Amino acid sequence: MLSIKVLGSGCANCQKVEQVTKKVIATLDVDATLQKVTAMPEIMKYSILSTPGLVINEKLVCAGRIPSEAEVTAWITNALA
Repeated sequence: MLSIKVLGSGCANCQKVEQVTKKVIATLDVDATLQKVTAMPEIMKYSILSTPGLVINEKLVCAGRIPSEAEVTAWITNALA
C-alpha cells in the first residue's frame, strides 16, 4: 500500500494537488492512503520552501507547484515498482 501525503495549508493549490492525486489513484486503481498534512512543523520535516508539496512513501516528489496528472501517474507507478 502506498502512503501519499499532500503538504500545505489547505489553499486552492493544495486542494488542486489533492484532486489530481485522487483522480490518478482512482484511475490506476491503486491501494493507497492519502493524507493531508497542514501542521507546519510536520510540513517542515520535508524541507520544502513552498507549498503545495506531494510526498509518496515518505519521498518528496514535488513542491511549490501543481503537478500534472501524467507526472503523478509516473511517480505512483515508479513507487509501485
